[in-house]
Amino acid sequence: MTTSRFLYVTYIRTTPEKLWEALTKPEFTRIYWHGVTHVTDWTPGSDWKLVFADGRVADSGSIVEAEPPHRLVIAWQNQFRPELAAEGVSRCTIEIAPQGETVRLQVTHEIDADPSKFIEAVSGGWPAILSNLKTLLETGAPLPMANEAPKD
Repeated sequence: MTTSRFLYVTYIRTTPEKLWEALTKPEFTRIYWHGVTHVTDWTPGSDWKLVFADGRVADSGSIVEAEPPHRLVIAWQNQFRPELAAEGVSRCTIEIAPQGETVRLQVTHEIDADPSKFIEAVSGGWPAILSNLKTLLETGAPLPMANEAPKD
């Protein structure tokens, strides 16, 4: 079977420790995921869920690896779109490396399906989430949501 992959790299003016905290603490994730929360204790073998603000489970899986503040691997399966859930479990690898005054953040999301509707979906979602995370860490405020009216 062929693997489909999404890869995204960005550089954020922060420290690995602050980035790890932003990736794993609900008070941060709710902000840049627009109300969505990760529910887990972030230890290998633990269950993991991505939960909408209304309590519906968006995605679920488990923590495969957690090496704070450098590496996180999640076994990840969509739960709210049947055509995505049907593709099975994907693997999301998050790698953090210091680069001078910045941190290199690399997210690789892959699944054993080609073509993959799931990878197509995350290819649109991850850039928005990670841009929001970068802006939050560098400015203290997230990006406005795309459907919000501009403020004068």
